Amino acid sequence: MITMCSSSGLLSAILLGYFLRLLQLLSTCLAFSLVASVGTWMGAVSNWSIFIWSFCFLVTLIILIIEFCGLQSRFPFSWYNFLITYACYAALLCISASIIYPITYIWFFPHGRSQDHAIAATAFSCIAAVAYASEVAWARTWVWLGVITGYMVTVPGLLKGLETFVAGVIFAFIIDSHLYLHQPALVWCVAVYSICFLLAATALLLNWCDCDNRLPVAFPTFLLGLTLLSVLLYTSALVLWPLYQFDEQFGGQPERLHCDDGLVYSVCTWDQQLAVAVLTAVNLLIYVVDLVFLAHMVFSRTEDQLRGSQFPLLYKS
Repeated sequence: MITMCSSSGLLSAILLGYFLRLLQLLSTCLAFSLVASVGTWMGAVSNWSIFIWSFCFLVTLIILIIEFCGLQSRFPFSWYNFLITYACYAALLCISASIIYPITYIWFFPHGRSQDHAIAATAFSCIAAVAYASEVAWARTWVWLGVITGYMVTVPGLLKGLETFVAGVIFAFIIDSHLYLHQPALVWCVAVYSICFLLAATALLLNWCDCDNRLPVAFPTFLLGLTLLSVLLYTSALVLWPLYQFDEQFGGQPERLHCDDGLVYSVCTWDQQLAVAVLTAVNLLIYVVDLVFLAHMVFSRTEDQLRGSQFPLLYKS
């Protein structure tokens, strides 16, 4: 009876996974098709949204083909870790497109076919985001079944992915060098964002390629050091960026003036500066939460326990 229940649960989990994949495929396809069919894209923000939906559709299609052909074992990395990592980033990307696209475009379209298509595309983008987020939650059930073990199914792993995503959004807002090149302190902030992004990406790649056990220290201890350094660096950026962007004594602009940076589809310079300041605070908060989890893990266990334990076993909830 227990064996039959376990097999039934495993089959249900597999079928749910394929259902989520198909839902992701359909919703992302409809999102970019609706926008492209009436030409309701113009400017960098809309191009970015189109890229997100197209990219997620293409990668999800490739994943489905690989799984149907049973080619997962031929890749030199953990397939399950890759799926979880991709699902996390895809969910975040679709969420960002679901927010940025309607705010930037829908309100400026006249009532009619173009606006209806834009609204429908936003709705399907939201569905895609929910489907990808559900896949992450679905993957957590595999931990309990003992199928998946690894860093990316833990709270610190998910936080590390979120840290790199927020940093990527920051890079999108500071793509214009005139925002920071006039002040060495602002250049330092950009260096902070780059350094912390590379540190977090390095941690993810080490685990993804199964190289975390080759480090001279336990992987959680290594992560704790990287996260502590990132917290200190982000703290300096959180102080310097608003100070030199919004304080008149340091050449900043404290209030938003009339925006003449281009069409309504562009983002004002002052808005970009404010967005970077807010995202810096958000990412610092994420790093602090990550630091607390890792500190609890490292200081509550011995070195041998850290080297011999699996992340999912330590963070089941």
